[in-house]
Amino acid sequence: MGDTNWLNDDEMAAWQAFLMAGALLDRRIEEQLKADSGLSHLQYEVLVRLSAAPDDELRMSELAGAVITTKSGLTYQITQLEKAGLVRRRTCAADVRGVYAVLTDAGRARLERAAPGHVEVVRAHLIDVLSEDQVRALKDGLGEVVRRLGGG
Repeated sequence: MGDTNWLNDDEMAAWQAFLMAGALLDRRIEEQLKADSGLSHLQYEVLVRLSAAPDDELRMSELAGAVITTKSGLTYQITQLEKAGLVRRRTCAADVRGVYAVLTDAGRARLERAAPGHVEVVRAHLIDVLSEDQVRALKDGLGEVVRRLGGG
């Protein structure tokens, strides 16, 4: 234990606040999305990513990276979304191993219904409780963490 650079009180408090805030906010988002649209938070993020992609489609491996989940975890979610008619799969003509997830019209409609409530929860429980300087510091600090971890 000699060379360990332990967290000081402020650093430990920041770490614990980060964990608690993330868990509590995720719980509120999950509850809101389930109640308003029948979607999980991950399913909502899948639909968001597809809606922002060219032609409303992304290769499954790229989509898994974008929503930070495993390929098998994403396959399960896409199967559920496909059963609900919100996405469909398309094979890649140039690479038979390549599979794309494609947003359907029903998926776009579900996303459009879910988005206002989602934004209200994020705004009420994160954005509006912070000052502009705190929002900027959060964006900059967590953005740096994401960059260093290779996520952006």
